[in-house]
Amino acid sequence: MFASRAQLVRQVIEPALAAGRWVLCDRFTDASFAYQGGGRGQPVERIEALEAWAALALKPDVTLLLDLPVSTGRARAAGRGEADRIEGEGDSFFERIRDAYRARAAAEPRRFRVLDASATPDAVLGQAIEGVSGLLDGVVS
Repeated sequence: MFASRAQLVRQVIEPALAAGRWVLCDRFTDASFAYQGGGRGQPVERIEALEAWAALALKPDVTLLLDLPVSTGRARAAGRGEADRIEGEGDSFFERIRDAYRARAAAEPRRFRVLDASATPDAVLGQAIEGVSGLLDGVVS
């Protein structure tokens, strides 16, 4: 996973940033801290070392955390069909992941925007737009 992330950073993200373009990612190293750290119990120091190597100290300007109770997320996932390897984990696994994400958001409140993902899709979209609105000032008219 970190090898793939390192390749993404070096071949896609860094060149795009160097060219002055915006980069949007669906998950980045915060997911590793949540899933491998919180969910699987890997030491934070190990993940930090891998993050430093793979991400080259790059961090998002803004991270949107779509937060909802584990039971709601599990119900939504069940509606998509057969569970995959990760979806087959127990509730405690997902509670640890949620706790890890929320701890990261609490530790970096200037970067994280915690969205109530249990709201309607339109309401979540509104929260997301509001969450990035500072980045959009003067860019979008």
